[in-house]
Amino acid sequence: MNSLVEEVLPLNAKSKNSVLHLIASSHDAPMDFNSTLPWQIGVDVYRVPKPMNQSWIYGTSYFDALTDTERHELLWKETARDVSMFITLEQTLPPLYLGYLNTYPGALGEEVADYLMLFSKEEIVHTMVFQRYMKLAGLPLFVPAEGLFDLLTKQLPAMPPVAGVICTMIIEWVAELAAMHASQSDLIEPMTRAMFYNHHVDEARHIAFGRWIAESYFETASADQLNRVRQLIQGVMARLIPQFTFNPEIAHHTSFRFPIQPDDAEAITQVRNSPANQQLNAQRFAPIYRWLTNVDML
Repeated sequence: MNSLVEEVLPLNAKSKNSVLHLIASSHDAPMDFNSTLPWQIGVDVYRVPKPMNQSWIYGTSYFDALTDTERHELLWKETARDVSMFITLEQTLPPLYLGYLNTYPGALGEEVADYLMLFSKEEIVHTMVFQRYMKLAGLPLFVPAEGLFDLLTKQLPAMPPVAGVICTMIIEWVAELAAMHASQSDLIEPMTRAMFYNHHVDEARHIAFGRWIAESYFETASADQLNRVRQLIQGVMARLIPQFTFNPEIAHHTSFRFPIQPDDAEAITQVRNSPANQQLNAQRFAPIYRWLTNVDML
């Protein structure tokens, strides 16, 4: 690496030009808290927020034992966890990314510095949009997945910025792939579908930025640096995918007695590894697995 700019958050020449296009797009079509979504139509909780076959426990005896009413409620409570995860992630990213600007003033490159500002602004708007949606739908806020809040607020700020950008990109990408896979169908409740789609417009830029930072870094990193990043990514994926597939906290939020209790480790493992969930994860997370394989991070 030839400069401090490259060491902090590297971008090759092609990626710098691409980030300039991201900046222009962010300015041209920002998400607006009041006007982007049709808040006036409200949230129709009598419709489904995602397909029934994407429930965490679909394809198991636990799902078969539920009534239709319980299954419908389950889909909404699972969606509450997904939105809660976005809130946790997106309210912790601005302090992390603005911290890079304050810690490395003048050393990030103009393109990177400008985009970190826009990135942070967009995440703040997303957080407020998700919170408004949760209130309209009457959904409970889940606590952060095990270790996620500590990772985002304590561990990553102590790591090199490139590690923070790559790690948060991985988390965002997993959450975004799951949300879009579940919500973009004519059967889905309209506000839920619109919210996730409009959020995706911004998030696609965020994920692209993280990928370009990662790929630029991989071009010049030493074998030891690559191995450290590989271990970090593999550790995050090993915890994130199971947590995303099934979160035992849901037992505290359903009006009916949930068939799997939070301390039933055997049942939780069984559900996370069910054939239905293995197939679903292979489908919805295929893009990130393909990218991680291509950059030799798996």
